[in-house]
Amino acid sequence: MKKYAVIKIKGQQYKVSEKDEILVDKLGEDKAEAEVLLLVDDGKVKIGKPVVKGAKVNLKIVEKEIKGKKLHVMKFKAKSRYRKKIGFRPVYSRLLVEKISG
Repeated sequence: MKKYAVIKIKGQQYKVSEKDEILVDKLGEDKAEAEVLLLVDDGKVKIGKPVVKGAKVNLKIVEKEIKGKKLHVMKFKAKSRYRKKIGFRPVYSRLLVEKISG
């Protein structure tokens, strides 16, 4: 069985295992700290209320800023010849899950 956890970083939840790399919203000056909401170890499930006591996920920042894929946003109004196209690239931080303990 595999060991994994559900963690919460900056309001978003992620399912992670050891040695996983995840993309999260840009951390900026914040440290990579996560709340452990659920922990599964060899079929034994620990559910937090709201967090699992004693559980910890060690995270390492691999890249502080990385740009995501470009998203295209189109605006259109019928019968008025109004069309507008803008682009947007989200900025992420890449994290490595070093160890899950609990």
